[in-house]
Amino acid sequence: MDRHLFPDELIHAQQQWHDTYRALAAPRPRHTTELRRRLLRLSVRIHWHPFWSTPAGRTPAGRVELRQRATEDRTRGAA
Repeated sequence: MDRHLFPDELIHAQQQWHDTYRALAAPRPRHTTELRRRLLRLSVRIHWHPFWSTPAGRTPAGRVELRQRATEDRTRGAA
C-alpha cells in the first residue's frame, strides 16, 4: 500500500478532530457548544487543506489513510 506524505499540520488537525470528537462523545460532556464549534472548524480545516488539491491528495483512499495515520501516530506516541 502506498503511503501518502501528509503535511504535519494536516495530521495534527486530524488528531485534534479525534480528540474533540471523543470529548463530545463522553457521557455528559461539558462545554458542548465550544466542542461542536471546534469540531466544525477542524472539519473545515481538514476538508479544505491544500494537500487535497495535489495529485497525491486526489484519491479517496487518502482521506481514509489520513484518519488511520492520525490514530496510529497517536497510539504510537502513547506507548
